[in-house]
Amino acid sequence: MTTAALAPPARRPRARTLARVLPALLLVLLALSGPLLAPGATDLPVTAPYGAADDTAALGGDLLGRDVLSRLLSGGAPLIATALAIALAVTAAATAIGILAALRPRLGRWVERAADLAILLPAVLGIMLVALAWPTGGRLAIGAAAVVLGVPYAVRVVAAAAAPVAATGYIETAAAGGERLWYLMAREVLPNLRSTLLALFGLRFVEGVYVVSIAAFLQLGPQPPEADWALMIRENAPGIMLNPWAVAAPCLAIGLLAVSVNLAAEALAPARPTPETPL
Repeated sequence: MTTAALAPPARRPRARTLARVLPALLLVLLALSGPLLAPGATDLPVTAPYGAADDTAALGGDLLGRDVLSRLLSGGAPLIATALAIALAVTAAATAIGILAALRPRLGRWVERAADLAILLPAVLGIMLVALAWPTGGRLAIGAAAVVLGVPYAVRVVAAAAAPVAATGYIETAAAGGERLWYLMAREVLPNLRSTLLALFGLRFVEGVYVVSIAAFLQLGPQPPEADWALMIRENAPGIMLNPWAVAAPCLAIGLLAVSVNLAAEALAPARPTPETPL
């Protein structure tokens, strides 16, 4: 007769984990310190419109002749800050609501129905409604829209991951022993969801980058003359044949940021235990 057991969590090699985390860390640090590294002003023309790369502008000029490299170095910090705020807000809210829904099944059914209704709202329409209804609009409105639209999806992920944990014997024993709800959420269920929450945070961060980028194409969120990667793509798209770097550079920056953050979140997540079946 065989018995199934779970092996202890496997440890990922440190070198492999570092190799996957380091690119994201370096890219984020470069983007945040970019305004200090910019070789020139971001709002003053230095070349002809869509001028070619030269000694004055290493990546050429944009539609107004401004230095593409300076705007690229200065445009990552606001995008990363917005995406980070979105990811933190969505993950925190979804964690609290999802764990609560798992521990209180009756409340969980109402939460699930509310999430289903919220998911029915098209994302682009929701962004436009929130951004246009916001008194001042801009980046804050886009961030609020991303949080409102992202929480329902994230709640379902967290609730699905927390449900098996909430049904285990030690949770029932702690509840029967008189432990309070907040204790069960924070000390009993939450530590078992680290892998799920890290993956969720990485996905929400990338989603925040995409939401801000989409908003820029819809002429919502960041507005000229602000230096922003997403805004650079929309502004310079008509002149892509004249100076491809004006569009390619911010596109590459956004793509590398999204991929590297996802790889880092996956590498930092605890390795799942491997099932073993001894004879």
